[in-house]
Amino acid sequence: MAKHGDEQRLELLQGTLDMLILRTLQWGAQHGHGIGQAIRAQSDDLLKVETGSLYPALHRLVKRGWLKSEWGVSEANQRATYYRLTAAGKAQLSRERDRWSQLVDAIGRIMNPASASKE
Repeated sequence: MAKHGDEQRLELLQGTLDMLILRTLQWGAQHGHGIGQAIRAQSDDLLKVETGSLYPALHRLVKRGWLKSEWGVSEANQRATYYRLTAAGKAQLSRERDRWSQLVDAIGRIMNPASASKE
């Protein structure tokens, strides 16, 4: 797995953090730190979610009903809030995937206009 310095990490597009959190929790309940670590690991260390962005996003997703939170004990034997995807969160993740695909296609048409005109 390639390691990247802070200057090589990518900034998250506005609105993508919610989608990444929902996707990460599709694999099962996780505490906040674990969610951040999973996003970082799955992106080959390109995406680092700062605490100041992660926890407000988690609270917002709970408030919207897309996540459920409950207390548990972490691998380090410390109390931690665990988050899990709700049925509404699964539905939202599906919508987010569709929107993401549309965005990728639209940007692709702009970045590679010759390829788009041949289709």
